[in-house]
Amino acid sequence: MSVTMLEAHGHPVPVRPDVERWATRPVRRRVLAVVHTVTSGRRLLDAVRLLEGDWRVQVFFTAAPDVFSGGVADFLDELKVLVLPWSQAVQTVFDLALAAGHGGLHELHAPVVVLPHGAGHNKIVRARRGGAVAARGVYGLSRQRLVRDGTVVPEAIVLAHREELARLGRECPEALPVAEVVGDPCYDRVTASRPARALYRQALRTRAGQRLVLVCSTWGPGSLLGSGGQELIDRIVAELPPEDYRVAVLLHPHVWHTHSEWQVRGWFAGLGRGGLAVVSHRADWVGALVAADFVVGDHGSVSLYGAMTGRPVLLACLPDADVDPGSPMAELGSFAPRLRDGRPVRRQLARAAATYRADLHERVAARITSEPGRFARKMRALLYRKLRLRAPGALPATEPARLPCLVEYDEPGSVVS
Repeated sequence: MSVTMLEAHGHPVPVRPDVERWATRPVRRRVLAVVHTVTSGRRLLDAVRLLEGDWRVQVFFTAAPDVFSGGVADFLDELKVLVLPWSQAVQTVFDLALAAGHGGLHELHAPVVVLPHGAGHNKIVRARRGGAVAARGVYGLSRQRLVRDGTVVPEAIVLAHREELARLGRECPEALPVAEVVGDPCYDRVTASRPARALYRQALRTRAGQRLVLVCSTWGPGSLLGSGGQELIDRIVAELPPEDYRVAVLLHPHVWHTHSEWQVRGWFAGLGRGGLAVVSHRADWVGALVAADFVVGDHGSVSLYGAMTGRPVLLACLPDADVDPGSPMAELGSFAPRLRDGRPVRRQLARAAATYRADLHERVAARITSEPGRFARKMRALLYRKLRLRAPGALPATEPARLPCLVEYDEPGSVVS
């Protein structure tokens, strides 16, 4: 369970006024990791881990209010971290706060560094302010997310690519002075994982001679799963001969935590027992992506990272109204083949492979980050500059993704993972 060390009046030892009396070791800086969702929490770990081994720093976690907060408590519990209730976190002074979401950040007493929680900034969303619907904007770059009472909330806005500076300038020019181009940790992890492709394929039980089709869905009604994805997955599994193809499905964590793990497992129980590989949401998705021979997706980040793999990306759906036309996702959508109803799936995959343009996919992949391989170095430099500390000498290496794991289906009525 997460460590809280609560005293009688509800203050963990490291934030008590008399901390020197009780703490085993004094620290010089206190950092708060603000977790809005499981997805944002996982992205925060890419930054928080850059502080590992520094005895001068104590890291706290808190769960911020969010519509997709389901699963956050279990996520933090599994990490064995020190968790402050949100009500206490907003009353405590920290030297730095890290977030990959935006809700409630103006309430914190700390300089805030905001990271993106996906591949760049591709989605257009409506913001709500005081019960009213505000103008649509690019999530993570819009004024509605970044400005409160005329003031830019974050002290630093982390971007993955230099071209995002121009997009931020159009959406919220007053935020440009605090923007920093740092890179993308998932891009770097995909790159580091590609040499281990055979191991990931083995973990997904893909036999020699089989081609792995990874069907990936983001969340929401405009996603692959939300717009007829059940029928599509049924059709892919039914039409592709198992001696030649292995089909796997990868769902956004919001799907699992909104509908419940039990329900998602149950929905896929028949297909799972029939040979569909259901990738567990508890696993690192990078290995499944690297293992794939075909990626069938939507406007989610996994489809965009798929452009890095050297394999065809097909789109089952792309809600144009929800995608920024100047984004890398829109560019991918301009040439990626659509998986069409009423046409044989196998023939469409064969055509996608025959017409695959490596140059187009590489051009999109190059738009994910302008700092390939440099996230760890540049992000750590940013953290220590904001903490006003000298960074330790050793720089953490980008490790390959851990092996993916599958939901296991036993006898009818019994599901285990």
